[in-house]
Amino acid sequence: MTTITEGRMHTPVHLWLVGIATLLFNAMGIISYLTAKLGYMAEAGMTPDQIAFMESYPAWASAVWAMGVWGAFAGSVLLLLRSKSAVTAMVVALIGLIGVTIAENVVLDVPADMATPLGLKAAIWISTLFLLFYTRRMAAAGVLR
Repeated sequence: MTTITEGRMHTPVHLWLVGIATLLFNAMGIISYLTAKLGYMAEAGMTPDQIAFMESYPAWASAVWAMGVWGAFAGSVLLLLRSKSAVTAMVVALIGLIGVTIAENVVLDVPADMATPLGLKAAIWISTLFLLFYTRRMAAAGVLR
């Protein structure tokens, strides 16, 4: 898996594959977040009712959404930089994801046409949990510093 040369561990190929794939996946969350927060919702094809819902989004729900998307994106970047801080970023992302899940499924009355598709929800959960597991494993193996 890895070799040690002159006291430095080489970066395993799978780290680059995981890092780049998750960076691209997590960038989609950033685009969604920025589209909503920077006011490009109409340009993205949202209806006036959908825009009104997004503009009424509670601050706490926006905060956990930000934690989720920015934490996951930072986790991917930090993984590619081989930083142990990737683990912390992924913990933040998981906390954000838990908060968003509670917001969307328990607290907020999300319009049916704005509900996150089940397949996408599953992909987000799988990606977040996998990346948390992976960063912890790479940190424990000494690949992340």
